[in-house]
Amino acid sequence: MNAIETNRLTKYYGKTRGVTDLTLTVKQGDFYGFIGPNGAGKSTTIRLLMGLIHATSGSCRIFGMDIDRNLSKILENTGYIPSEAMFYSGTTVRDILRLSAGLRKKDCSREASILCERLHLDPGRKTEDLSLGNRKKTAIVCALQHHPKLCVFDEPTSGLDPLIQKEFFHILRELNREGTTIFLSSHILSEVQEYCSRAAIIRDGGIIACGDMADLAGADARRIILRGIEYSDLAQVAPASVTVRIRDIHESESRLSFLYQGEIKELADCLPALSYTDLTITEPDLNEIFMHYYEMNSNRG
Repeated sequence: MNAIETNRLTKYYGKTRGVTDLTLTVKQGDFYGFIGPNGAGKSTTIRLLMGLIHATSGSCRIFGMDIDRNLSKILENTGYIPSEAMFYSGTTVRDILRLSAGLRKKDCSREASILCERLHLDPGRKTEDLSLGNRKKTAIVCALQHHPKLCVFDEPTSGLDPLIQKEFFHILRELNREGTTIFLSSHILSEVQEYCSRAAIIRDGGIIACGDMADLAGADARRIILRGIEYSDLAQVAPASVTVRIRDIHESESRLSFLYQGEIKELADCLPALSYTDLTITEPDLNEIFMHYYEMNSNRG
């Protein structure tokens, strides 16, 4: 069974675009990243998934259930973290955790205590005194204390210090190994690359690429570093089929670096004519992959 399925999901705020024709499948047990810059449509998508707003058109199903018809049942087994967490004043963290558990009619006190300890969160703190990071920690505990089958998180690490971020992802990995599906949005590409097994890239309200991280990372592109030559040397011996696939060129006196999109053999065939001193071929990092798909999508537009 798929944990999340959307079919041509579309949301407009008046004439302003939220998301358009968004079709996405997240398999049960996935650790799934949802990548895009601010304004791309990540938060709109997540609010639609959580039933916080209604779609203009299209459909969304969680564990096979329609979000509009079965929202209460879906939320019983879902943990949600908004991008910004706010709580009632005049309460403590413990009060908020109990309220969250009570809404699901569960006693989560033991798990809440464990999570608070792991995230260094004082349950006795007053909510109005919480820093951004502690508000986010409180939201995390609220989302995880009932052992959800699905976690839907919108920029969950914003406001967390690096050590807490690391512990947070350790917790998510533990849950994922137990079968929990993780779906999180982020514009921090390094954390998606490190922790997610699958991902989708969103631009201007639509998905422009999705799949396994290994497949996305391939992207038919490699980072090539040649030492001892200049780009003009390479351009003189390389056929047009090679040079048109070279982009993002960086040159220095002793180093030529570029992204090459195409068959490596085509590039390798022209290298014996060059007197370079060293060659390095690596997978591009996620930031380069991200820009690859954005540039490719722009060229098609």
